Amino acid sequence: MGKVVELNSLSLGQMGRVAGFSSEDTELETKLREIGFAEGDEVELLHRGPIGGTPVSVRLARTIIALRRKEAAAILVELQE
Repeated sequence: MGKVVELNSLSLGQMGRVAGFSSEDTELETKLREIGFAEGDEVELLHRGPIGGTPVSVRLARTIIALRRKEAAAILVELQE
């Protein structure tokens, strides 16, 4: 098993697989699951916004999604080696 980090800590272009969720906010986890995030899905960090790194753009499967920093921090990603 690879190292697990928060999605917002990935470097640009870095890829990984969703390992779970770290937020104790069940509404946020539900929202992220409704958007399409699920354990095992491949994600790639594409872009960080110019002001405070928000929004964060990620590729999830073949979809590009923009997230707030708090939302990206709630997604745990296993790094690919």
